[in-house]
Amino acid sequence: MQYHIGVVEDDENIQNIVNAYLKKEGFIVSILGSAEEGFEMWEKQPPDMWILDIMLPGMDGYDFCKKIRQESDVPIIIISAKDDEIDKILGLELGGDDYLTKPFSPRELIARVKRLFKRSRTMNEMNESSQEKVRVDQLLIYKSDRRIFWKGAEHEVTTKEFDMLLLFAENVNRAFSREELLIQVWGEDYFGSDRAVDDLVKRIRKKLDGIQLETVWGFGYRFRSEEE
Repeated sequence: MQYHIGVVEDDENIQNIVNAYLKKEGFIVSILGSAEEGFEMWEKQPPDMWILDIMLPGMDGYDFCKKIRQESDVPIIIISAKDDEIDKILGLELGGDDYLTKPFSPRELIARVKRLFKRSRTMNEMNESSQEKVRVDQLLIYKSDRRIFWKGAEHEVTTKEFDMLLLFAENVNRAFSREELLIQVWGEDYFGSDRAVDDLVKRIRKKLDGIQLETVWGFGYRFRSEEE
């Protein structure tokens, strides 16, 4: 399969470098200079992955990432000249799957692109081979459809919210450290603060009112159930 990658970047030099390296690896590449152009392509020919700059003319990359993530789980790699940890956390929490700071090595970008496609293929294969559902108390998760029901009502969740809920539901009453959660949900090469874990748990608690996600003080979190 030949993957199609949309690159949203307004720096012509970076456009040329990224375009050349991706095409050399056999990818189909669409270069777009703004988020608005990206949306036009998304409606006509959605790519299999986005490589997205944050600082763009018009709509910025954060808003673009957020809007795409509301519609799709397509992999998104964020690239930015901003090196502040808060910017990395924000980008990942809005739905980015990876984050690269400029200047970056084109070879590193290629490695991350391949890693994300490999992970995406693995997830798709797992979903196709299993129609399994997980139920704990009033939480129901359809794994293959990636759908969440709480107290009988379906709730829209982000990719990482789903991944964390599934991890907890499949390991009821087990305490996970923040470091374990970072590895399981964000991946082994995640380099941000464990604050991202706290923020994600906070969002889940807000969406699924009353869910028994307990804080294990000084350690991490567990999903408590008396049925287990």
